[in-house]
Amino acid sequence: RVRLVESGGGSVQVGGSLRLSCVVSPYGYARRCVAWFRQAPGKEREGLATIDTAGVESYHADSVKGRFTISQDSAKGTVYLEMNSLKPEDTAMYYCAASDGPYSSSLCFPIRAGPFGYWGQGTQVTVSS
Repeated sequence: RVRLVESGGGSVQVGGSLRLSCVVSPYGYARRCVAWFRQAPGKEREGLATIDTAGVESYHADSVKGRFTISQDSAKGTVYLEMNSLKPEDTAMYYCAASDGPYSSSLCFPIRAGPFGYWGQGTQVTVSS
């Protein structure tokens, strides 16, 4: 079983930045796809970015490309989401998730919830003007 714990959310003003962290355990036992999603009240869950735990491939949704960056640190077993130029519409609960099975590019792209059976509890991001 894979356990994911997110942190780093909070309240920030428009234009600000936050870095979310997702500790994945176990991390290096099997190469997996890890993703960041978000869900705002009354809206559908949105896939933001994916990365494999070896850090070889990553993908970003068009909606956040250029503002959000996913990265990983194998030594720390952690996947990050760096978020810059934040907007009020970025306000949501942010979740990280790990794929059920071992990595393949088709799990990571296109970004969708289906391949991900392990989810964290989420961290809230609130952007105010």
